[in-house]
Amino acid sequence: MTRFATSADGTEIAYSTTGSGPALVLVDGAMCHRMFGPSTELASVLDKDFTVHTYDRRGRGETGDGASPWSVEREVEDVDAVIKAAGGSAFVFGVSSGAVLAMEAASRLAGISALALYEAPFVVDGTYRPRPADIVQQMNAMLARGDRSGMISTFMKMVGVPAFGLAIMKLTPVWKKLKPVAHTLPWDLAILGDDGRGEKLPAGRWAVKVPTLAMDGGKSPEYLRNAMRNVAEVLGADHKTLPGQTHMYKSSVVAPELVEFFSRAQRTAGPIA
Repeated sequence: MTRFATSADGTEIAYSTTGSGPALVLVDGAMCHRMFGPSTELASVLDKDFTVHTYDRRGRGETGDGASPWSVEREVEDVDAVIKAAGGSAFVFGVSSGAVLAMEAASRLAGISALALYEAPFVVDGTYRPRPADIVQQMNAMLARGDRSGMISTFMKMVGVPAFGLAIMKLTPVWKKLKPVAHTLPWDLAILGDDGRGEKLPAGRWAVKVPTLAMDGGKSPEYLRNAMRNVAEVLGADHKTLPGQTHMYKSSVVAPELVEFFSRAQRTAGPIA
């Protein structure tokens, strides 16, 4: 059943709740939402240990584009609204660009008790080509022309999808599901900021003071694994590489890691709502 939490600017954030136990909020990556992406399946595995809250980020699913213009601050307020609906305190797990949003939220919100991250798509060295400095402007220009397919193609090429894979994808129902949320791509890229230029992450960018776990997949590209090691360094976080996993992780593998980490964090800090 869909519920709604009201964000600070009045935007109604659609979310779902399943399970029982400590509250856990899942933050999706680019173009994903409750009906498209890994969060709902992951929630179904985690709900034996947590009360899991999945939500549609702005511009996706049953959440509208927002009552005010998009900004990172508005998305952080959306996370806050879901946490408040969850009782005011929650664990948070963010994936891909959602991991970066989760880091931003944990830097600004008091309601996050512990943080887990999976493969924030930073480029911190020379193992992958840097993102174009004007990628957000490129995306916005395509959006202004109504070229949503061009936006998705540009994004997919940028993250390493080969030409033949992209050609096949365009023929599948997945493409039709991506086009309605293509306008959110500039937002996710803006959340990443300049941390895609092949340089180490700035030590003072995030003020995360809660227990944090940074994860990556053993079969993921080297640049993603290097990025998460760098995230662990700047946040003072635990780091773990999950053997056999890629950016498209298996819930059956990630879930036990989250249960172990968050349970340990709870034992250390005491019970949360």
